[in-house]
Amino acid sequence: MNKPVIKSAEFVISNSDVRKCPQDGKPEYAFIGRSNVGKSSLINMLTGRRKLAMTSATPGKTLLINHFIINDEWYLVDLPGYGYAKRSKSQSEKLQEIISSYILDREQMTLLFVLIDCRHEPQKIDLEFITWLGENGVPFSIIFTKADKLTKTALASNVAAYKKRLLEEWEELPPVFITSSESAVGRDEVLQYISEINGM
Repeated sequence: MNKPVIKSAEFVISNSDVRKCPQDGKPEYAFIGRSNVGKSSLINMLTGRRKLAMTSATPGKTLLINHFIINDEWYLVDLPGYGYAKRSKSQSEKLQEIISSYILDREQMTLLFVLIDCRHEPQKIDLEFITWLGENGVPFSIIFTKADKLTKTALASNVAAYKKRLLEEWEELPPVFITSSESAVGRDEVLQYISEINGM
């Protein structure tokens, strides 16, 4: 099996209106998670570009839909995080609208990757979001981030507990990936999965 290679990764556009997203019909793979889940670091690790997505010490900095074109073949889409407590009600509602309009209305969205911090037990907000995806028939996978922050035993235990919790409501689980932005664990698996879907 050939190792997936990222030859080019370029920022294309940021906006808050799904109608202004690129219209060239290329498949899109979107990444979303709770604030501070390590989304920007993961995107930079996957693409091998250290500063492609801006990482920040302040959680919840991504407030727009960000499109990056990969190998001129598909888009990686960085969506705003959800559940950041320090936002005003109107700002939270606006972000919710941006997120849901992209996820539900964007025909080019091939798959949504939901990022979960592997260090925490299942959080209500993540479980509710995943349930919402299921209710709306949205295709998604789960990526556990920050695997390097736990021992192998603790990591396996946390991931197993999460899967068990999800299986209380789901008959089967979507593909699950375990990643570390520090050590690039999971990079090839995620990119290989995207390549397979794209039929490359």
